[in-house]
Amino acid sequence: MQIGLDFERVESLVAGVDEVGRGPLCGPVITAAVILDPARPINGLNDSKKLSEKKRELLFAEIQEKALAWHIARAEVAEIDQLNILHATMLAMQRAVEGLAITPKLALIDGNRCPQLSVPCRAVVQGDSEEPAIAAASILAKVARDREMQHWDQMYPGYGMAQHKGYPTAAHLAALKALGATPIHRRSFAPVKRALGLA
Repeated sequence: MQIGLDFERVESLVAGVDEVGRGPLCGPVITAAVILDPARPINGLNDSKKLSEKKRELLFAEIQEKALAWHIARAEVAEIDQLNILHATMLAMQRAVEGLAITPKLALIDGNRCPQLSVPCRAVVQGDSEEPAIAAASILAKVARDREMQHWDQMYPGYGMAQHKGYPTAAHLAALKALGATPIHRRSFAPVKRALGLA
C-alpha cells in the first residue's frame, strides 16, 4: 500500500523488512516492508517486542499514515510445512518487498540472511533496534499477527492463542496434548507431530 508518495525522495530511500512468527507452533509467518518518509518522522520506533501493546497499536496507525509505502505479507501454514520455516519466511519477505508501491533502491533485512529480491539487500543483525525502517516493519508485522491470533482464539477456544500468540508455552503445549492440533497448527513442528502421534 502507498501512503504519501513523493517521487523526489524515492531515489535515496530504503525499505526496512522484518518478520513475526517464526517460533510459534501455529498460524502464518507475517512480514512487512516499510519505506519511511524523511519529511514525516515517526517518534518512538523500536523493536516491536520492546514496546507495549498500546504503543504498538498507536504506531501501527501512524506508520500506515506517514510512510511513503508499506506492505504486509505472509506465508501460510501449508507453505511453512512444505518449505520449512526459514524458506517460508524468506518467501514472505519477498512478497512484502514486491508488494510495495515504490521499488526501493535497497532493502534492509532484519537478521543475518537476505531473501532473493529484485533489488539490492543487506542483512542487519538486531536491525529492529538499529534501523527505524526495520523497526517500523516489525511493528506492522507484530500487530497484524497478534490481531490474527486473537481471531483464531475465537475460532479455536481452549488453546489460549490470544495470550501466547501460538508460541510453545506450557499452557499451549498442555492444550495441544489435551485437544489435539487445529487446522492452523504447523504439522512440521516437533511438538505438533508429537500431539498427532507422528513423532
